[in-house]
Amino acid sequence: MTRDGELSFRDSVDLMFNRAVRLMDLSPGLEQKIRVCNSTYTVRFGVRLRGKIETFTGYRSVHSEHMEPVKGGIRYALSVNQNEVEALAALMTYKCALVETPFGGSKGGLCIDPRAWDEHELELITRRFAYELIKRDLIHPAQNVPAPDMGTGEREMAWIADQYKRMNTTDINGNACVTGKPPHAGGIQGRVEATGRGVQYALQEFFRHPEDTARAGLSGSLDGKRVIVQGLGNVGYHAAKFLSEEDGCLITAIIERDGALQCDTGLNVEDVRQWMVKQGTIKGYPSAAFVDDGTPLLEAACDILIPAAMEGVIHKDNAARIQAPLIVEAANGPVTFGADEILREKGVVIIPDMYANAGGVTVSYFEWVKNLSHIRFGRMQRRAEEGRSRILVEELERLSADQGLGWTLSPDFKEKFLTGSDELALVRSGLDDTMRTAYQAMRKVWHERDDVDDLRTAAYIVSISRVATAYRSKAL
Repeated sequence: MTRDGELSFRDSVDLMFNRAVRLMDLSPGLEQKIRVCNSTYTVRFGVRLRGKIETFTGYRSVHSEHMEPVKGGIRYALSVNQNEVEALAALMTYKCALVETPFGGSKGGLCIDPRAWDEHELELITRRFAYELIKRDLIHPAQNVPAPDMGTGEREMAWIADQYKRMNTTDINGNACVTGKPPHAGGIQGRVEATGRGVQYALQEFFRHPEDTARAGLSGSLDGKRVIVQGLGNVGYHAAKFLSEEDGCLITAIIERDGALQCDTGLNVEDVRQWMVKQGTIKGYPSAAFVDDGTPLLEAACDILIPAAMEGVIHKDNAARIQAPLIVEAANGPVTFGADEILREKGVVIIPDMYANAGGVTVSYFEWVKNLSHIRFGRMQRRAEEGRSRILVEELERLSADQGLGWTLSPDFKEKFLTGSDELALVRSGLDDTMRTAYQAMRKVWHERDDVDDLRTAAYIVSISRVATAYRSKAL
């Protein structure tokens, strides 16, 4: 229990699983096989730092190997523990199944405050942690492929990839041992923005269906919708930036650990981000009202609430006061099981985490494929596309001139039409298609089954069904 009568994150995931399988026809043995975490490795290792040996505790959990390799991020936080890592690994299994990436679920974590160490010290710690996992095949292109998570990013992934290649000098696919690397080190364009971009695509798809938006008491498009974002890290920043700059949403509040900013006419997300980068805090930002305790703003009036930081921020104590009719879970597990029950009774529509934040693992899949194929996306076809488009445009303009029609194409159209798809364009296209397809699968269950009244249960049913099918094909 985390609060009075509140369940832990892992218990919440298990109970949400239970709610879905009660509506499915699974044998008890198969249900249990899908539910349980296959294995969790705990490592305690020492690193000599600042004149003494510091001991750190890390975890790597493998939830399901119905498909291999297994996939899941590594987070650095003082809150990391075995139960949290196993719950996150389970979510990765269901998430990968929902968006049809060919991975099982895994997760890792190191109990550390990354802000407490200098860069060179973090590198020593990361390399030692990676060493302990690599020698047990818990980092491997064909078995277990980590990615960034809270507290980690491109830098840490580059260190891990380099450590793997130092220990496996003949593995030609060594770069595929981890995803989320910087582009110059085998990464892929669009990976940093991927989770936030996926949140945007999820909302765009939701708003394509008037019947669905009506269930949340909303109508029209995303343009002008009031959005509150909790957490302006990588995910929250990109989601808020894209929604405001490309879809016309008004970001009326941004909640951070050291307070919150509020502006009814909409915050300039990029401006706020740059202030945070320079100052290390949102305090003192001159163009919005500052609130010392941002937690009550979760309950403020808005159209869309996007919790994009930690799990459990919406719980039984505050769920009844949430005013947002639509919640998009950009973080993992931001709504507890108890809060979920209260919100569903209120009629709040929740776009669940296993779908809403699946952009990261989707683009990680693209990066993994790129590393295995040893060629960047777009290299073979981009100029061929441009050439075919140019032939068509030139022929249309020639026909116009021959017939004296005076017909011309606008310069903007020509520029866009004559530009072939580069890696970033292809990544975004693939991510958009994935988010649309996954939503359609959830929506079908949501609308066609009378016993399913929320998207989370629908998502679990779709995911568990696909995992069960994979296990049955293995004669389990």
